[in-house]
Amino acid sequence: MFTRRPSRNESFSKHHNTSFDKHRAGKATSSKQKRSFRDHAATVKKQDIKPKKPDHTDNASSTLTSPIVTICVGPEQRLFAAHEDVLSHSPFFAAICRGQFLESGSKRVNLPEELPEIFSSVLEYLYKGDYYPRLMHNKRRNTWELEEDGGKKNVESTVYSESAGQQLLKDTILYCTADRYGLEDLKRLALRKQGLQSGIQCSTILASARYAYANTPDSDSKLRAHYLALIIRSRSTFKRSGTMQMEMEQGGTMFFDLFVAICNHMDDAANASRSPFTKSPRKRILAASKL
Repeated sequence: MFTRRPSRNESFSKHHNTSFDKHRAGKATSSKQKRSFRDHAATVKKQDIKPKKPDHTDNASSTLTSPIVTICVGPEQRLFAAHEDVLSHSPFFAAICRGQFLESGSKRVNLPEELPEIFSSVLEYLYKGDYYPRLMHNKRRNTWELEEDGGKKNVESTVYSESAGQQLLKDTILYCTADRYGLEDLKRLALRKQGLQSGIQCSTILASARYAYANTPDSDSKLRAHYLALIIRSRSTFKRSGTMQMEMEQGGTMFFDLFVAICNHMDDAANASRSPFTKSPRKRILAASKL
């Protein structure tokens, strides 16, 4: 999955892989039980997350005649093309279409800081309602899982970030990009896909967590909370990581939040142990008799 071979201290051994693998959705053996994220949303109306394809049904004819916009992405100016009506589902691009195009008459947008791999997934979402690998619902297990590529379970889950100087989780970068572009449904979709990959190095997870903190506002805590919960659940692995030690020595807001989350976790565990509902039947009877 990765371009370089992880060191012994920075990667999960086969013994410790279970700390992450057990928290991800299982793979189904029958493809007949799978439905796409968009298909499932049509029947589940009251779920916390309702990913959906941007609605082009009302203006399908206008999309066919919509002007083509050229987008130059990244320092190498990789070219993409998209319909203006499709791009305008993003408030970010809608503002550009209303402003820049009217002033210059040019149908060209430059995004020198964007990653081509990420922008390609954004366009895929705008046109199809999801991005590769698609999120599939296993009806039999009632779980979400990522589609397989011709039977291959390991799908490339990281993208090299020039600013970070290393590999970062693709779904994390997409979440932050969707936040900039004002695509709330894409944010929810990317958040749902977090954690469904396995065999990710500790260093990649911690670098992605720092990226999430640096590229999301304090008011948006969902992605940050995901990483805090992940570290707490897999604490037996992270406490052996040399990268974790170095990151904590550097400090930052993330580790204060982690400290608070751990305290809350311990408080919840302590309160649960003191609850009368967790006592044995004999102890509950004795406690009730003293009232």
